[in-house]
Amino acid sequence: MAPIKSIAIIGAGPAGAITVDALAQEKQFDLIRVFERREKAGGCWIADPKDHVQQLPDFDKIASRIPDDSVPVPSKLPTTTPEITQYRFAGTSIYPTLETNIDAFAMSFSQEPFPEERSALNISRHGPQSPFRHWKAVEAYIQNLLNRNGYQNLVSYDTTVELVQKDTKTGKWTLTLRKPQNGQEDHWWSESFDAVVVAVGHYTVPFIPFTPGLAELSQNFPGSVEHSKAWRDPEKYRGKRVVVVGASISGTDISFSLADVAETPLNSVVRGRYHPYFFDWAFQHPNILRRPPITNIISSRETGERTVFFEDGTKLENVDHIIFGTGYTWTLHFLPTLAKTIRNNRLPNLYQHVFYQNDPTLCFVGAVAAGFTFKVFEWQAVLAARFLAGRIKLPPKNEQIKWEEDRIAYKGDGVPFTALYPDFEEYFEQVRHMAGEPTEGKGRRLPKFEKIWREGFDAAHLKRIDMWKRGNEEARERIRKKKAEQKDDSSIEQTSHL
Repeated sequence: MAPIKSIAIIGAGPAGAITVDALAQEKQFDLIRVFERREKAGGCWIADPKDHVQQLPDFDKIASRIPDDSVPVPSKLPTTTPEITQYRFAGTSIYPTLETNIDAFAMSFSQEPFPEERSALNISRHGPQSPFRHWKAVEAYIQNLLNRNGYQNLVSYDTTVELVQKDTKTGKWTLTLRKPQNGQEDHWWSESFDAVVVAVGHYTVPFIPFTPGLAELSQNFPGSVEHSKAWRDPEKYRGKRVVVVGASISGTDISFSLADVAETPLNSVVRGRYHPYFFDWAFQHPNILRRPPITNIISSRETGERTVFFEDGTKLENVDHIIFGTGYTWTLHFLPTLAKTIRNNRLPNLYQHVFYQNDPTLCFVGAVAAGFTFKVFEWQAVLAARFLAGRIKLPPKNEQIKWEEDRIAYKGDGVPFTALYPDFEEYFEQVRHMAGEPTEGKGRRLPKFEKIWREGFDAAHLKRIDMWKRGNEEARERIRKKKAEQKDDSSIEQTSHL
């Protein structure tokens, strides 16, 4: 492989931010460029403008996991065209009270601890030593990583990578780039690099399973169907008849937040499967009614009907809102050929979740499911940087293929394949040994995995469970008091008639 001297990073979220530092510390590259389609760094940790409206433009494509289409690229570059009108799912799921759900120490990068700042709500929920952080603290943390050592000068913001192609003649990767101009036009151009690191994350494109009648409900009653990505404030749903679908992190948080706000009972579709960290504690709230999967929906704009039918034969009429906390689809609109190979929400042929086996000058940082998140990104970024700097070699392709085959046999060919839980230490240590130590002071050093990281990680989950337990008991106590008051009022009323 020819020496790598120029590298493009796609995305300036946490994965992209740490990749910049990992590459820069190798002191081996002439050019590092970062392309970020939002107006600032932070990825899914920055809030949308207040006037941004999230859309669900095509329910069939969303259910088929193909809604994020590539856009036509001009035949000649550079050029200027009218601004594209295709919806790009660039918004985030940030809401005002959002806090991390992972221990800050376990989540942070090894050399850059999270600041010891906590919101008042955070402290009220989890105490003054709460391990969690408000989203604004995370946003600032990521931005501060890029606002050092001149890294901010490497980033081109408001720039969308629309196409990535390998030029077989030059051996370089050509990126086709688009940047809006004056709200009316798009400026297009291209730049070429020896290698590309994809750090775009995968919490962008909502997934909503196919549900007969859902698209019609959304059309007949605009705003009645939402994805958890658009969740902002429980007050919007006060007194409303709501169905929440999903029992992973977002479905759990939203159900618990609405249990004392929406019309009682809140209807939660859970299928009997819960998040492996949090189980069903949040759904034990006395105001939550667990429902089986939805079979179909009937709605009529003329009659006002909005009826949801469930697998057990029951139905719920006059539904005001259905909120889907059903996860996201990992899409790669700028790599259309690879995008077609994504199956079961994972990209095949990624060795160690990082290197594209057919051409390891294409690397991925963050192509894993939830876990230690930021720290995992750091380990992957350092491993990619060491390889691109020419300091380490990858095993033969047949060994890389075997690694993937063995993991499919162990985890399955789907999202669990990308989930490091429960084998965090094994993965961290394997990546650390592959990356090795810095050479002559060049490169970012990876510390050995410490069991205290996992202990803090697990302890933080218990704190969230404790919060739900307290909330459940407080709700039960309010119900007991209300029933007692009603009984007393009834006794008084009967006495007054004697």
